[in-house]
Amino acid sequence: MTSNSSMMSTRGSKQLLAEEVFQHIGAQIIEGVLQPGHRIRDIEVAAELHVSRTPVREALQRLERLGLVIMYPSRYTEVTEVTPETVQQTLEFAGYLAGAGARMGVARMSRPDREHLADLIGEMHTALDDGEEISRTRWAVFSFLTEHSRNLQHQTMTNAASMALFRNLRGWIVPEDDRERMVQVYRDFREAVLRADADAAEQFARQMHYV
Repeated sequence: MTSNSSMMSTRGSKQLLAEEVFQHIGAQIIEGVLQPGHRIRDIEVAAELHVSRTPVREALQRLERLGLVIMYPSRYTEVTEVTPETVQQTLEFAGYLAGAGARMGVARMSRPDREHLADLIGEMHTALDDGEEISRTRWAVFSFLTEHSRNLQHQTMTNAASMALFRNLRGWIVPEDDRERMVQVYRDFREAVLRADADAAEQFARQMHYV
């Protein structure tokens, strides 16, 4: 007879395995190894990773909920396209998340934390026409705000959406005719952070994302 502790251990191992498969496939999508339109077959992934098909299916279901893939039952799973509408909707969603993080985080940070955040914001000034650098510098700010929000629900929601946020906005750049305005938003955001003005920081975090 299997003990309760053994059953819990087995269940925990399966969940951990599914998480590893999820992170593996997700990273390949984000990094462009699996391009939009690529067909993923669970049996092939299972063989590649030396796991059963169950954790692969669970991972693909999670990725589908994030919009990174679409599953065709009994056939294959396909990596989705990042359309202009996808980018626009993701920017909007990221803006509201960043705004909430700024509102909670700036009000709760220590002075040294705000100074470090100001330095991170400063790095965004040099990343206006490079999609990779925009993603890296904005995500550094976004992550710091989330970490210092001291709100578990906000952190959980942001972490759950992080893979889709990063994939959908990775190639986005600031439009050339909007760079002067964006640089000013960055400056205003930085100053709001340094003076611990959480309301203004929320406003500028949203404006960075056109919200």
